[in-house]
Amino acid sequence: MQNQMRERQVAMQIAWSREFLKYYGAFFGIAAAGCIVGAMKKRKPQIFLPIVPLSIVLVYQLDLGYGTLATRMKAEAETILENESERLALPYGPPTFESIEKARRAQSTFFIEK
Repeated sequence: MQNQMRERQVAMQIAWSREFLKYYGAFFGIAAAGCIVGAMKKRKPQIFLPIVPLSIVLVYQLDLGYGTLATRMKAEAETILENESERLALPYGPPTFESIEKARRAQSTFFIEK
């Protein structure tokens, strides 16, 4: 059940990226055309500079939506789980029943006092 929910969330993220790409691609095309026209009219090549960061975002979204970014992220996550598991430890260790109950009791007395 949890795996199905995770798969649905990943599918939604990829679908969101593809949908975002449509709008961002249109924005990028208009911005690039504007920069080209502006650079030609004013004869200043510096006007092309905004295209660099905009193209990085465009390529990232293309890679996430239609490329292999999700596969590479999965492989990197597997590497972290295998080789760097100490980075995943929770502060004070995993929650215990006692710590959860203590927090629950503290929260319930907080609401009763009001």
